[in-house]
Amino acid sequence: MNDSPQDQPKQSWWRRLSAGLKRTSSSLGTAVADLVTKRKLDRAMLDDIEDVLLRADLGTEVAARIAEAVGKGRYDKSVSAEDVTTIVATEVEKVLSPVAKPLEIDATQKPFVILVVGVNGSGKTTTIGKLAAKLSAEGRKVMLAAGDTFRAAAIEQLKVWGERNKVPVVARAQGSDSASLAFEAVEAAKAQAMDVLLIDTAGRLQNKTELMVELEKVRRVIGKVDASAPHAVLLVLDATVGQNALSQVDAFHKTAGVTGLVMTKLDGTARGGILVALSEKYKLPVHFIGVGEGIDDLAPFTARDFARAIAGQDN
Repeated sequence: MNDSPQDQPKQSWWRRLSAGLKRTSSSLGTAVADLVTKRKLDRAMLDDIEDVLLRADLGTEVAARIAEAVGKGRYDKSVSAEDVTTIVATEVEKVLSPVAKPLEIDATQKPFVILVVGVNGSGKTTTIGKLAAKLSAEGRKVMLAAGDTFRAAAIEQLKVWGERNKVPVVARAQGSDSASLAFEAVEAAKAQAMDVLLIDTAGRLQNKTELMVELEKVRRVIGKVDASAPHAVLLVLDATVGQNALSQVDAFHKTAGVTGLVMTKLDGTARGGILVALSEKYKLPVHFIGVGEGIDDLAPFTARDFARAIAGQDN
């Protein structure tokens, strides 16, 4: 059976993903190869391997588990870099498999309200635009709300995405009240029988209490129009921030009740491993990852592909 045309996008996505994670996988691979080629496996080498994994932002629990798995039955034996990367891929996949979940749109909720949160510069507005394109391509009626009312650029950017995707955008002037804009958007989406409403929010820094308070207000106000909304709260994380992503998840989860994660900018960083540490700690669903600016560079998250790309293995 020749199904090569369908395989094409999969392969190109795999290429983009492995290229995006190249800095993580090559720094990991080089460090591991340097360690294992010169001596037989002992406790000191396992400690060194654990350090390498920690530097790759995989987190303490995962790093310790991988080092332990590498040590099993291999003391005083030669171990190859390939052995280690195979174990890395296997253990990382075990952590990621339970959280790799698609974003499910409940068709009985009209509109299905998605609140998109995250700090400035994480790629929130771009992610909304790409999601709008995906959902529209599935035949859904989509509306956008420019709830980041602090930044004129964010409002304009969302309007551009709206035009590009031919979807309506609810927007007001810079400095408008974001909660009342969200309220208005939910009412408009209801009136126009929209399937999905994507609401952008200001890039609240997690240490800015008043901005977090405002985010809580946005949630509350949406609930006045539809008690079950928002139906999903997506936190967009920039992979390049590394360990800082942990405190962002912590803060936004407490304030906004995050239901799922989207990780962007995996193409420009050696810190892709942070997604593993986040998954181990918070167990939040990871819906999408982004490896570029293009409209097709946001793809559903698959544990096996990510694990193999991080370990530098071929698919």
